[in-house]
Amino acid sequence: MSKKDDTYNIIIDKSLYLFNTKGIHQTSIQDIMDITSLPKGAIYRRFKNKNDIALAAYEKAGTIIWAYMQNAIKGKSTATEKIIALSEIYLDAVHNPPIEGGCPLLNTAVESDSTFPELKQIMSIAFQEMSQFVSGIISEGKDSGEFSQETDPNSLASYILSSMEGAIMTSRLTLNNEHIYSNITYVKVLLNGFTNQSIKL
Repeated sequence: MSKKDDTYNIIIDKSLYLFNTKGIHQTSIQDIMDITSLPKGAIYRRFKNKNDIALAAYEKAGTIIWAYMQNAIKGKSTATEKIIALSEIYLDAVHNPPIEGGCPLLNTAVESDSTFPELKQIMSIAFQEMSQFVSGIISEGKDSGEFSQETDPNSLASYILSSMEGAIMTSRLTLNNEHIYSNITYVKVLLNGFTNQSIKL
């Protein structure tokens, strides 16, 4: 069983940086030893192997992203304002993402697909929870009359999150945040089609 103490937290924090910037497969236990300045024994007393560290690290990543999401919607009174605020979490995806290296969901989507099913399951659940969160905001908008009753919260939430992930990927690939800005603009256009209010672009 993992020993959870300050050293445990140092290992997952530093490892998350490595995994999210280099990739899990490109990160070795030696890399983790180097970045934490810890001997191998200190690591293996707390984790069975590198995959065990990765699972803990990406659970931590989920906690960080949830905190950003909760903070983003504070003080927002309408569903539209909340969704746009969520879209702006990765406003500077290139230079200052919430977690260095970019979106952990995006970074693990391919790497964990067939070689690391446990991580794939964790990240799949994380995306579903994010989608349900956005869907809940859209449902609130329907209930308040902000969005039309024809609005499908689940489909709209899925589309918004998928377009956000694509914009993050393209921005980081090209080192140009214009893709994020364009996505936010068209999220506003999209939402405008479901509401009677005019959204400032």
